[in-house]
Amino acid sequence: MRTRVLGVLAATAAFAGVMATAPSAFAEGNPPGCPKGYFCAYSGWDQSGTLLLKTWGNWSGSIPNVKSTFNNGLPDAGADHVDQSYAWRSGNYTACLHYNPGPGEYKINWDNITLTAVRWRGEC
Repeated sequence: MRTRVLGVLAATAAFAGVMATAPSAFAEGNPPGCPKGYFCAYSGWDQSGTLLLKTWGNWSGSIPNVKSTFNNGLPDAGADHVDQSYAWRSGNYTACLHYNPGPGEYKINWDNITLTAVRWRGEC
């Protein structure tokens, strides 16, 4: 019995040690034309096609036919998440993206949205 308890404790301690040293997330590489610190929008899915927008700061305007967006921002309390406002079909919406690598969503594939604003902010 004592041997079994010691074995369980040793296995638990080993697992905890591995978890404590494992990295929480790996950053995805920079998408084409979108260096670290920027929010970018593309004409194709999965950050492909033409780079339609690359912004370090807040932006507003109108860019139609956006098929993917990517927050490649830097960790910065109060300014590393992005609210992206967009029009789709007959409505206007806002989606918040975390910065690469997360946790949370930091890139989205869209169905031809019109991007209307980007606002850097804190946590979603």
